[in-house]
Amino acid sequence: MSVAVLLLLGLGLLGAEGRRNRCYFNRTQERCVCYNLSEETVDSIIQCLAATVVEFRGGDVEKYIAFPIRKLDDSAIEALGSLIIEKVIIADVLVPEILLARVLRFFSYTHVKELVFDSCVFQGSGDWHEMDGQSLPILSLSFNNVTSAPLMGNEQAFSSLSTWLETLQELAVTSSHVTSLPCAIGKVFRALHTLDLSQNSLEDGSLTPAFCQGAFPQLQVLSLQHNNLTSYHSVCEGVELLQGLQNLNLSQNKLTADPSSSCQWPASLRIFNLSHTGLEEVLTPLPPNLEVLDLSHNHLRAVDVSLSSLKKLFLSQNLLQAVPSIRNYPLLDTLHLDNNSISELPRDEVTLLGRLQDVTAANNPYNCSCSGAGGLQALAARGHLGQGWPQDYTCQSPPGYQGWRVAAVPVSALRCHRAAVVAPLCVALALLGLAGA
Repeated sequence: MSVAVLLLLGLGLLGAEGRRNRCYFNRTQERCVCYNLSEETVDSIIQCLAATVVEFRGGDVEKYIAFPIRKLDDSAIEALGSLIIEKVIIADVLVPEILLARVLRFFSYTHVKELVFDSCVFQGSGDWHEMDGQSLPILSLSFNNVTSAPLMGNEQAFSSLSTWLETLQELAVTSSHVTSLPCAIGKVFRALHTLDLSQNSLEDGSLTPAFCQGAFPQLQVLSLQHNNLTSYHSVCEGVELLQGLQNLNLSQNKLTADPSSSCQWPASLRIFNLSHTGLEEVLTPLPPNLEVLDLSHNHLRAVDVSLSSLKKLFLSQNLLQAVPSIRNYPLLDTLHLDNNSISELPRDEVTLLGRLQDVTAANNPYNCSCSGAGGLQALAARGHLGQGWPQDYTCQSPPGYQGWRVAAVPVSALRCHRAAVVAPLCVALALLGLAGA
């Protein structure tokens, strides 16, 4: 039996036979997917040795708990080192932790940088002592829709894995009913720069213990999307010790303000996502040094804040009736205003909008008066209107142009500035008549 097969058996990846109990290799994507692989059909796994991504779906792992796993000799270690696999995905599998603990160290001989568990159930507990002082090449670890014992009380396992976890750079635990993250665990992840805790059950009070003093000291990107967070200021207080935080995603939480709080967001924060949070007004304070702010898909009727460093502002899918003053954002280069209630772009704002690189304002109820249609046409002519022009820019008024595309509305000088054109013409004709007389 090949060393690769031995490793896969040890990992519990060879399962019971099923209707599709073999591997399929996509040479273009360098990806190999194995379904319910069994020892009887193990020959098909050989083709996976040429893949950089290997995915295993389904199988009965429990029967391999007693599988003998001996210390690898030099030839086996050399064979594992020759594999080009960089990412391993394990899906739809019941994983006994005792088996996982026994074989995880084998990864130290491979080049696997990313390990993903998707829709798995972790069962029992493992003896993690063999991982004491063991380093692994895995830099990215993901758990999606997994079931396991609560993190609280598993500090010993994290202690045994600390030599590896101290070097981990990316961690995702999503859709897994996480309600808390113990402070001691956060202190183990000393090099982690990206943490994704989306679609869990975290509440306001769970953040301060999770991001305690000394936890996640290098964290730059944090996603708390779609949890049970409600207090804008409690979230601020929960992450205020993350002094290197640059990107925070709070989307799909129903946030409200607490006027009594004076919390200050980390000064390092540059990207802030508050989309889909039910906001009826812009909550304050905002991080002072923001460069990207996403307030789309809310119920905002006005945006009246000043951010001197802001470069990108996303306000699509709100109830805005007017364009926010561009003067409040001197460095702005991107503004999205799609699907609001804006009827016209004022002339002075059109001039300022013309300085931006990316402006979108599709699907608004435009008044196609001369100034309304003319402003949009002028922006489009300069190449500043992005996706949606001209097909998604239509007139709602006046009645004569309702349903027209804004681009088709005539804005000639004779139509829009009749007095300015006709008066000088009349004067000129009169003078000609006098001269002839």
